[in-house]
Amino acid sequence: MPFREINSKVVEASVAPGQKMFSQRGAMLAYRGDVTFTPNIAGGQGGLMSMIGRRVAGEATPLMTVEGNGTVMFGHGGHHIQVIGLEGDTLYVEADRLLAFDGSLEQGTMFMGAQGGVMGMVRGQVTGQGLFTTTLKGHGSVAVMAHGGIIELPIGQGRTVHVDPQAYVAHHGDVRNKLSTAVGWRDMVGRGSGEAFQLELSGNGAVYVQASEEKL
Repeated sequence: MPFREINSKVVEASVAPGQKMFSQRGAMLAYRGDVTFTPNIAGGQGGLMSMIGRRVAGEATPLMTVEGNGTVMFGHGGHHIQVIGLEGDTLYVEADRLLAFDGSLEQGTMFMGAQGGVMGMVRGQVTGQGLFTTTLKGHGSVAVMAHGGIIELPIGQGRTVHVDPQAYVAHHGDVRNKLSTAVGWRDMVGRGSGEAFQLELSGNGAVYVQASEEKL
């Protein structure tokens, strides 16, 4: 992995000649060596770059391309950071959760309706993600941000996981999801709005959940 966790809110990445990384603008805390940071305005309409622009800080905000020979420390807003390793599978994550990731990963976006049809679109609205989510595919590492820390819950045969939509951060692997409604303890203690939603994830992979319902 190119990322080394300094503490729960800072990671360090090694940058080598001929390789590149991408980071969220403003995420660089410090660096050593001969490293350059270049605004990246590439990416087609609806691609990851345009999503970063729309959702992080306006249409004109790009990712930063990180290149050179040295080490870079990343962190942002005091958020907790989780490093996720991919081994040929796909990570589904909201664009504003991304702190930094390997440049070798294939970037894209997915229409929420593609996972669960209409209910996938409803899920996007409930989680605050909107109608699209970001995908990163291949072999490499991704550093994502969350409030209060992140736990990884494995999903496998007989291991269906139900998640509060507001606590959902990301998932990877061959995972199916659907949105269900249920009256739960939130309604009984007066915290609910009368209709509680749950994400039910099944298949083979993992889901990442933050220890908070606060959005970034």
